[in-house]
Amino acid sequence: MTPKKTGRYQRILAQLEELLLKTDFIYARMATVNALLYHKMDHFFWVGFYLMVNDELTVGPYQGALACQVLKKDSGVCWAAINEQQTIIVPDVHQFSGHIACDSRSKSEIVVPLRSSNNEIIGCLDVDSDKLAAFDETDALYLERIVSLITNTLTQKYLV
Repeated sequence: MTPKKTGRYQRILAQLEELLLKTDFIYARMATVNALLYHKMDHFFWVGFYLMVNDELTVGPYQGALACQVLKKDSGVCWAAINEQQTIIVPDVHQFSGHIACDSRSKSEIVVPLRSSNNEIIGCLDVDSDKLAAFDETDALYLERIVSLITNTLTQKYLV
């Protein structure tokens, strides 16, 4: 862990803990997470959520270049994270079998499953970088904490 990256994540986490108390609307929470991460983490090229809608991963709130609207079932890093039910770090997306190239400038990626308050996977946080090997275990640790803030106090009525 690099002290600079850890410190930045700790500040973001503290800021989000306060900001996310202001609304129970899941899309507002996701949009807030996206905006803060996109503008505070210099190695983040694209930040967004894909949500399970009728057994498909459909784009939700995001920051960055135009996104793929629906991801091909069981292909790409997002589906791998959903199917394996864990965070996936890909140092070079061009070496990942079945990678979905929404933007050819993306070179590395991290995907964190998004779980409902009853622990059901309802989507994922997808972060791309235009640098190779941009993500590590520090990113995974803090992004998992950040993603858990989105739904940990919500009731089912606010989930997709």
